[in-house]
Amino acid sequence: MKSFLSLAVFASLYVTAFAGEIEVFNGKDLTGWEGNKDLWSVKDGAITGITPPDPADPKKGIIKHNTFLVWKAGKVSDFELTFQYRIEKGNSGVQYRSKELTPGAFGPIISGYQADFEAGNTYSGILYEERGRGILALRGEKNTIKPGADGKKPVVEKNGSVGDSAAIQAAIKKEDWNDYKIIAKGNHVQHFINGMQTIDVIDEDAANAPKEGLLALQIHQGPPMIVQFKNFKLVESK
Repeated sequence: MKSFLSLAVFASLYVTAFAGEIEVFNGKDLTGWEGNKDLWSVKDGAITGITPPDPADPKKGIIKHNTFLVWKAGKVSDFELTFQYRIEKGNSGVQYRSKELTPGAFGPIISGYQADFEAGNTYSGILYEERGRGILALRGEKNTIKPGADGKKPVVEKNGSVGDSAAIQAAIKKEDWNDYKIIAKGNHVQHFINGMQTIDVIDEDAANAPKEGLLALQIHQGPPMIVQFKNFKLVESK
């Protein structure tokens, strides 16, 4: 991390730094986080996002756009973040090196890198750029991202594989806790789920590649869903 609040502000937010580690969640409440508190809370020591059903169509969630719980105590640049997640239905993820856009009716809207995961079988572990360049690496891919001709659609060069997509999916526990790790250093980002590497990306699209920004947690529009996060460990890279 390169942007810090003062130690006094950190203390007031119950955010502590020790031996390079930053505590982003106190395990008790949403101190230091901002979002729609009708959707986000802490249950059983975990940050919990719930999308209620739409009374007009119970198969759909009530929210009409993706929304986020945003960590406001600092920004991340080069770092390693580990956490645990569980999800029932729907799609979610952790945003990093991200920025806030104009909020929507259901809360904050965020753009930037996302470490994706879902209740389905396709997107967990991928690198997605929310409200940006889209999918930059599918699960199992080792890619280099280069500038595209129109400036917004990059060229994605596939340089190999970091693992078998089906095997990675088979190791993900449905509606149970899984371990996720994100490593970002310079223009190199990597994701891991349950110890298995899911993507490896070198982002050479310098005009569009985010280098620093916010952390945030996602509730995705779609079906009614529940997503939970706990045991965050954020360590600054030297």
